[in-house]
Amino acid sequence: MVKAKPFIKWVGGKSQLIEQLEAQLPADFDNWDNVTYIEPFVGGGAMLFYMLQRYPNIQHAIINDINPDLAICYRTVRDNPEQLIESLTDIENAYLALVTEEERKNFFMAARERYNEKKLDTIENTTKFIFLNRTCFNGLYRVNKKGLFNVPFGKYTNPTICDSETIRKDSELLQRVEILNSDFEATFEHAQGNTLFYFDPPYRPLSDTSSFNDYAKEDFNDDAQIRLKEYCDRVNEAGFHFMLSNSDCKGKNVDDNFFDVLYQAYQIERVWASRSINSNPNKRGKLTEILVHNYEATKANAHYPEMETEPMYAAEALRASVVN
Repeated sequence: MVKAKPFIKWVGGKSQLIEQLEAQLPADFDNWDNVTYIEPFVGGGAMLFYMLQRYPNIQHAIINDINPDLAICYRTVRDNPEQLIESLTDIENAYLALVTEEERKNFFMAARERYNEKKLDTIENTTKFIFLNRTCFNGLYRVNKKGLFNVPFGKYTNPTICDSETIRKDSELLQRVEILNSDFEATFEHAQGNTLFYFDPPYRPLSDTSSFNDYAKEDFNDDAQIRLKEYCDRVNEAGFHFMLSNSDCKGKNVDDNFFDVLYQAYQIERVWASRSINSNPNKRGKLTEILVHNYEATKANAHYPEMETEPMYAAEALRASVVN
């Protein structure tokens, strides 16, 4: 059976963290009625597609992203899957028919230039978006301050550009999803009753050279991280639930307490994540990320409350993993 999954590659995608995210959901989430699920930073949508398939009690879903082309992608997959599949099949056949790397690079550059004209209809725009995502270097999506896609050519021998089964399955699930293209705070008006927010914002970089949060022309700096925390306060005060992912600053610098101080009023967990998108192979591997939520009982500790402990810092977690 084909399962819905992200139809694009996305830096920081949550596919390999799903089990750990699932464990940190509210303990009684299965029993909530008429759930509203909101993702203000949808990105590749790994968590979205998992939640929609796993939890039939989600009756309303709202996703948002400030990247207009990404929002167009989601709407096109939802509303016009067959037209998109036909268009992607055409560009895939044309690209794979090219024999030399130089020919493919020229094809890629022409497609990138056309995409950056920003005057395309929704089908062509989404076709170019997915094509570039599948054939560019490391599957990155990065734009400059003018909002122009600038990732170089990737040297893949046989990339899958048209995954028709995934597009059709994703389209089915997206029928019950409202798609926004705005600032993350615009999602608040959609919260009602049993609402769970999952925040997966552009991560705070662990070094000056590790930032991949320029997938939109707007910066997401520390001021934006603080504004997001204040938005979480608003969500909490309104009686809604939230879970948030971000980088673990202390994994790089044990004295960096930015998130520990910022979210000290909430529950902070640390989980292991693998990161494979880096131009330097020596910088790929495992590191910790933080998960913040505003509820105590999670699926992980629902049956073993006596085992609850204070979250370990990255260095302590590493030592514990070595000892055990």
